[in-house]
Amino acid sequence: MSTYLVTGCGRGVGLALTKALLARGDRVIGSVRTGEGPVEHERFSTVRFDVRDEDQIKAAAATLDEPIDVLVNNAGIIGPLSQNTLDPGFDFAGFAETLDVNVLGPLRVVQAFLPLLRRSKAGKVMAVSSQLGSMTYPGSDRIAYRASKAALNKVMQGVAEDLAQEGIAVVIAHPGWVRTDMGGADASIAPEESATGLIDLLDRLTLETTGRFMNWDGAVRAW
Repeated sequence: MSTYLVTGCGRGVGLALTKALLARGDRVIGSVRTGEGPVEHERFSTVRFDVRDEDQIKAAAATLDEPIDVLVNNAGIIGPLSQNTLDPGFDFAGFAETLDVNVLGPLRVVQAFLPLLRRSKAGKVMAVSSQLGSMTYPGSDRIAYRASKAALNKVMQGVAEDLAQEGIAVVIAHPGWVRTDMGGADASIAPEESATGLIDLLDRLTLETTGRFMNWDGAVRAW
């Protein structure tokens, strides 16, 4: 049994990951911003923080006294309604918030929970990104979201370099186009299918493969 910390566990891919991990016998600590956790299970517990709030994250980490084997940075937002680069009403504040949540949030979480990752025999980190953040995937829609995921990829590539020295492996993962509130009803795969693939990626992650940008189905993605 391994212990996983899954941020944004309340819905979508995060919830599917939580349920799948519990079903196979792992322990899950799920982060929520408010309220209770989404499931009731003897091997599930919650921590509460907003990924924009460094003090909240540090306080949540201080409540735990156990090794974390795997940290899954899943929490994120799609960004503001106005994301067309040439829109006179472009939401610059919303763009900045998207970067705060999707890029700085995961880095804050890694730093706060790193002491617990270090207590694992072979700690691992996953950052849930998107193919929209790839420079080889053109498009101008959802530019705040696209830019945030491109930045996340680069930040986590750097994290992978730094943590490799400590024996902690990192993978950046595209979860697929998933039928969630963010992905929409027309998306191609179910959250459960995405979760199964992401867990398999984590199971196979080693220091030899650290720092890669991967698809949920195991294919290597271009940066």
